[in-house]
Amino acid sequence: MVGPVFGALLLGYFVYHAVQGDRGILAWRQVDQQIALAEAALAEVSGVREQMERRVALLEPTHIDPDMLEERARIMLNLAHPDEIVILRAGAKERSGMPASPMAPGDRTAASTVARLPVN
Repeated sequence: MVGPVFGALLLGYFVYHAVQGDRGILAWRQVDQQIALAEAALAEVSGVREQMERRVALLEPTHIDPDMLEERARIMLNLAHPDEIVILRAGAKERSGMPASPMAPGDRTAASTVARLPVN
């Protein structure tokens, strides 16, 4: 009588740990979900990295893309072309951490929207 009861308890113990244990079926499913999330994050980060690598390649000294160089210089130096109209957005200087002050006619910031005038 003790043998079958002990066997059933032993079988129940192993079945319980096969499903609920640290290396059981439920833990295996959870690890699979974590792997899927990590692979999705890796794909997203890889896409961003490839995009950044393409932009960096445009600035390499052996073959500089003039448009990319001009874009970076304009952003870094806060400049605009003389034939452009600069439309300032309200509060652009406050958001950038600069104190609010009246704009001088020659003051052009990177926080402004720039439109090209047609050249005749």
